[in-house]
Amino acid sequence: MGLLDFLARKPFSKEHQPEIERLIEELIQIGQRDDFLAERPGGAFNAHCRHRRACEIGTRLHDLGGVPLMEYVLKRVRKRLGANLATHLSYAWADIGQWVP
Repeated sequence: MGLLDFLARKPFSKEHQPEIERLIEELIQIGQRDDFLAERPGGAFNAHCRHRRACEIGTRLHDLGGVPLMEYVLKRVRKRLGANLATHLSYAWADIGQWVP
């Protein structure tokens, strides 16, 4: 599979690309700054110790493209932040749509 094949298979419409890119960058900033999970709730983290804004972004991504878009974004986050933080993001998204960490 070449680069053009990969680019052609994006699970979103071209009109949503700027928003999705912005949301990916925001997730990367959250991961670098706060992580996506915490040991205790409070501040940026909800009662389930999940980053509130990361969950809001996951919900928006689900609305735009469902699980395929969430998987695409998770891969992009994994590439930038590594497997550990990507796993944390996956668990933060546990109750969004049909997402299964």
